[in-house]
Amino acid sequence: MSNSLMLRRSFALLGLLLLNSVPAAAQRRNEGDEGEYQILQARYGTAENNVDVTQQLKELARQDRRFKLVNDLFSVDPAPGQRKTLRIYALGRDGQTRTFDYTEYSEVDGSQFTGWGSGKWGPDRNDNSWDEGRAGRNGDGRDAGEFQIQQARYGTAERNIDVTQRVRGLVRADQRFVADNNTLGADPHPGKRKFLRIQARDRNGNSRDFDFSEDSTVEGSQFTARRRGN
Repeated sequence: MSNSLMLRRSFALLGLLLLNSVPAAAQRRNEGDEGEYQILQARYGTAENNVDVTQQLKELARQDRRFKLVNDLFSVDPAPGQRKTLRIYALGRDGQTRTFDYTEYSEVDGSQFTGWGSGKWGPDRNDNSWDEGRAGRNGDGRDAGEFQIQQARYGTAERNIDVTQRVRGLVRADQRFVADNNTLGADPHPGKRKFLRIQARDRNGNSRDFDFSEDSTVEGSQFTARRRGN
């Protein structure tokens, strides 16, 4: 079977999975946790004005929702007229604290967090600060992600392009970025909902795919563009 045919089938399968994401996600979370990070706290707003929304987020997660981030979800607007962010503080399997930012109107997907739907989150961070939580990176503070990028493609099952080098450039700076046409430099299938698929390996050499729908936020710091000895 040609690589092109395999790729088309892979994207087609992705589309079917995303259409059924709610029941599929519910089943995965009931059977076991696949996430890498345990949530400690969630805050919503700006650096100057923000509020704790940990309990509200937990209620949303119990409904197993992949949701669009808007004010109505939390029944509060801590910074009227300004673009707000949902910041999730989480504990990695290495014991280091990390932050995950989702800008207003982007899509939040809890699949990378343990206990997302069950409510088995970590101990309360009990901190009202809006710090970056960058612990656990290399000595130079950059590119110390858990997953090494092998390939990245953007588009639909029928039309998609290789964006590996562009994505690697973004994650080298540990940037959070939006998976859209502007960031990835092209619109491979105008008028269609597109996806970014990142194929990566963890520190043990195991392969893993990360799928991001168009306009969702990618946490670049979880990836590395560096080569590893394994």
